[in-house]
Amino acid sequence: MVHLYYGDGKGKTTAAIGLSVRALGNRMPVVFVQFLKSKEVGEIRMLEKLGAKVLRGKACEKFTFQMSDEEKRETRRISMSNFNSALEICAKLSKKSPVLLVLDEICAAWNCDMVDRVDAEYLVTNPPESVEIVLTGRNPPTVFREKADYATEMKKEKHPFDKGIAARRGVEY
Repeated sequence: MVHLYYGDGKGKTTAAIGLSVRALGNRMPVVFVQFLKSKEVGEIRMLEKLGAKVLRGKACEKFTFQMSDEEKRETRRISMSNFNSALEICAKLSKKSPVLLVLDEICAAWNCDMVDRVDAEYLVTNPPESVEIVLTGRNPPTVFREKADYATEMKKEKHPFDKGIAARRGVEY
């Protein structure tokens, strides 16, 4: 099935990580792809320690709207490489047992043209047998919303950032 965690509120990646921990606790392999994120964070280190295969990275620490054309090209190359590697890993693992595939921030990657939209749409509309897919991010494309079996919107009501409070280690990252 396809899960979608979307919206402008906090908790999309956290929900995907929680489901990943549940899957790992039940001996289900997890492949976790982080698009447009490269900062080393505690929850990803823990997923790796629990046995998840994590693919991540981008060309620089900048937001996409701050990147040069070369940085955008390199980030797209990394994103596509991670996407394709994740599909190959899932294909091998799913022969033995069901697999959880998390595509964290795939909505942003889609909206910034950092992933091949045809490939991403094909995956969501034709999920491989024995692969549970999780999609996260703001402003999901219509096809993600239509094809999701689970869709949860995280809606921000309040957030410390609105008061100028920076993200805190251990809470926001």
